[in-house]
Amino acid sequence: MQRERIVNLRDEAQVGREVLVQGWVRTFRNDQFIALNDGSCLGNLQLVIDREATNDDIKKRITTGAAIAAKGVIEASQGRGQVTELKVMELEILGDADPESFPIQMKRHTMEFLREKAHLRFRTSTFGAVFRVRHALNYAVHKFFTEQGFFQMHTPIITGSDAEGAGEMFQVTTLDLDNVPKTEDGTVDFAEDFFGKTANLTVSGQLEAELGAMALGQVYTFGPTFRAENSNTSRHLAEFWMIEPEVAFADLASNMKLAEDCLKAILRDVLAGCDEDLEFLENRELQAEKQLPQDQRHEAPLRARLQAVVDAPFQHVTYTEAIDLLQRSKPYKKKKFKYPVEWGVDLQSEHERWLVEKHFNGPVIITDYPASIKAFYMRQNDDGKTVAAMDVLVPGIGEIIGGSQREERLDRLQAKCAEFNIPEDHVWWYLDTRRFGSAVHSGFGMGFERLVMYVTGMTNIRDVIPFPRTPQNAEF
Repeated sequence: MQRERIVNLRDEAQVGREVLVQGWVRTFRNDQFIALNDGSCLGNLQLVIDREATNDDIKKRITTGAAIAAKGVIEASQGRGQVTELKVMELEILGDADPESFPIQMKRHTMEFLREKAHLRFRTSTFGAVFRVRHALNYAVHKFFTEQGFFQMHTPIITGSDAEGAGEMFQVTTLDLDNVPKTEDGTVDFAEDFFGKTANLTVSGQLEAELGAMALGQVYTFGPTFRAENSNTSRHLAEFWMIEPEVAFADLASNMKLAEDCLKAILRDVLAGCDEDLEFLENRELQAEKQLPQDQRHEAPLRARLQAVVDAPFQHVTYTEAIDLLQRSKPYKKKKFKYPVEWGVDLQSEHERWLVEKHFNGPVIITDYPASIKAFYMRQNDDGKTVAAMDVLVPGIGEIIGGSQREERLDRLQAKCAEFNIPEDHVWWYLDTRRFGSAVHSGFGMGFERLVMYVTGMTNIRDVIPFPRTPQNAEF
C-alpha cells in the first residue's frame, strides 16, 4: 500500500478510506491517542489505537520523535480541532526516539536553543511552518519571472570580481597554507593557485546577469551569495540567497514597476497558498508581542500587513525629499533617532520604518540617492550628485528591495571604476558590454531571507534559513 500524506486526509471526503500513513509522533496520551505529523502540513492526524490489543512493549516505544507507520481506516473525528482521525489496525515502529535524550519535546523551546539543534528543529510546528512558507515563496519567485517572460541564469558562485566594491569576500584557494608559494617580492604567488589568480565566493550575481540581459532581454538569477562581514546581528548572514532580475531597455521607472509587481505577486501567491501556516505564525507573533511594550508591537496582524502591501499602490519619494521629511519629523526634533539624518548619509532602518509606518503608512520607493553612498555601476543623474537608484521599503521591516538603472555609458563607468579603485582589467568583460551595443538597462536585488523574515514574522534571520552561517559558526 502506498503512503498517504496527512495533508490529503483531513477532509470529510476521505472518511471510509483504508490508508497507510507514516510520520513522527508529536504526542501519545491515554495509551490510545497518537498525534502524528509527517511534515506535509501544520496539522497532525490523530491515530486511535486499541489500547487493549496493542502490545505494551510497542506502546512504550511510542514516544515523541519516534517514526511510525500505521494502517487503518479514516473516520470522522469525535474530538475537537480535527475533522478526521485514523482508526489503527496495524502499527509499526520504524525508528525509536529515546525520550531521555531526544531534545525536541512538546514544550516551548527558545530560538537560541533550537539554533543549536538546527538538525532537529524542523520537527517543531514553528520551523515546519517557516520552511513550508519558504518553499512557497521560492516557487512564487520562479512563477512570477517565468510568467513575465524572464530566463533564469545560473551565475558563478566562484568569481574574480567584487560586484559591490566592498571587499568583504571569502577567498577560494587550493594553495597549501602550510607552504604558500611566494613571488620574488614576498607576496603570495596566486599564479600557482587553481585558477591562476585570486578567486572569491560571489557577493552578487548581478554583473554576470547584466551580460545575459544584454542578449536575452530579461533574465534573473536566484542563487547563494556570500559576505565575509563580521556582523553578529539578527539581520546578517555570511551565506544567503539573492533574487536579481536584470532587464535591457528598461529605465528606473520600469524597474520600480517591476519591483512592485514582483513583490505583490509573490505575497498574493503565498497568502493564497499558505493560510494555515501563516495563521499559526501570526498567532505565534501575537503571543510573543504580549510581552513587549505597546510601541514595539506591530500595528496590524501578520496576514493583514501582507495583504495591505498587495492592495496598496507604492508611493514614490526622492532621497532628498525623504531627508526633508525626516528632518521635519517629531522624532528628529525630539532627538529620538539614534543615527544622524542629513543629506549624504545613508538611511538607517529606524528612518525607513518611520517613513513607511508613520508618514506614508504604506510601501514606499525612495529614489535618486547620493552617488557617494551607492555602488559604482549605478547610473549617474544629470545633477552630477545623485544616481538613478531605488530602495523599496515596506512596513515592519524597511528596505526589502534595492536596485538601480545601470550606468550604460562607457566613459562614466570607467570614471566610476577609477573612483572606486576597481582596475579595469578586472572587469574588462563588464566594460565590453558598454562598448558593443550598449543600451539603457536596469535591475534590482531582493534578499530572499529578508523576504522570508517579512512574510513569516520571524525576527531573526538565522531562523529562516535551514543552516545559518555566521561568524564562528559553520555547524551542520
